[in-house]
Amino acid sequence: MNDSVIDEEVEVPDWHEDTPRQLMLAVARVDPWTVMKVSFMLSVAFAIAGVVATLVVWLMLDGMHVFSDVERFLTEIKADSFVKLLDYARLPQVMSMSVLVGVANIVILTALSTLGALIYNVVASLVGGIRVTLMDE
Repeated sequence: MNDSVIDEEVEVPDWHEDTPRQLMLAVARVDPWTVMKVSFMLSVAFAIAGVVATLVVWLMLDGMHVFSDVERFLTEIKADSFVKLLDYARLPQVMSMSVLVGVANIVILTALSTLGALIYNVVASLVGGIRVTLMDE
């Protein structure tokens, strides 16, 4: 019995190391349920970001006294109808409008992306889908 281990080095040709591996894939189907869930979550995140951004911008403008300066200017030039429009620029009204726009965007983006996934599946069944080449470098 021979207990010694023989180590042999296997030489890999140079052309094999320099050549990147390629893998060709085709995206033939997209699951509409998954697209709906992901688009809903992204839409909710965008809506939250929009509401927070609206709050930050409104607080910055209020901190710079933009609303009071505009109201004072409109009062000086006797434009009373525009002064009433500034009642819609108060924080509760602005935040309500921002939340309404966010909810509408959630519904619209979720529906459109799900519809887009369904249309992609129909088109991909006809033409074979999108072909993607992955390379290892």
